Amino acid sequence: MILAIDTSAGSSVAVVDRDGGVLAEHTVADTRRHAEVIGRLIDDALREAGVTPSELSAVVAGRGPGPFTGLRVGIAAARAFAFGAGVPCLSVGSHDAVAFERLSAAAGRSVGTAGGSVDSPLVVVTDARRREVAHSSWSGLDDDGLPVLVAGPALVRPADLDEATGASSSWPRTDPDATTVSAAALGMLAERLFEHGRAFAAAEPLYLREPDVTPSAGPKPVTQ
Repeated sequence: MILAIDTSAGSSVAVVDRDGGVLAEHTVADTRRHAEVIGRLIDDALREAGVTPSELSAVVAGRGPGPFTGLRVGIAAARAFAFGAGVPCLSVGSHDAVAFERLSAAAGRSVGTAGGSVDSPLVVVTDARRREVAHSSWSGLDDDGLPVLVAGPALVRPADLDEATGASSSWPRTDPDATTVSAAALGMLAERLFEHGRAFAAAEPLYLREPDVTPSAGPKPVTQ
């Protein structure tokens, strides 16, 4: 069983099982209260699923892309919980989870249903704040039912999205104002990666831009 956590947009926590599917999912859409709600969401998801930390095989964190402040809350929570439970903390791209959920639905199946390839292109677009969006292009699902990345993720202003996506500009897109990241989809995608021996994403968060606050270069010289 996997505890999945994503705070790249709102805050979403789920407990999933390869055979049992989605056991619980709790989500808060507010994009500014990640730190306030993440602990309660973890507790609610585990209680609803009837799962104790000792029964988990891993914790999976959505690595983004997402704004700096919100994204790091979920990743820190996932790493801390995994450390306490004595299980690995793994990373999956947040856009990967959106593509997996949307493309599975396009094929008429849930994220918990095993399936083969789907030729259904999609551009995942999420709000990146500062009048920008993050986008990734996907050509469909491969034979193992895993999303196939074509390009991205990258940042762009909404007016420049057609030019930035190039040949993918005519593909269906998600609405950045309405696109959410489901922790249930994130967790079931992780189970599918486990099942087929695929590599997980790098552990580093995917911010796509530098944080507002940067380390000091040292004390400023004092002049008189």
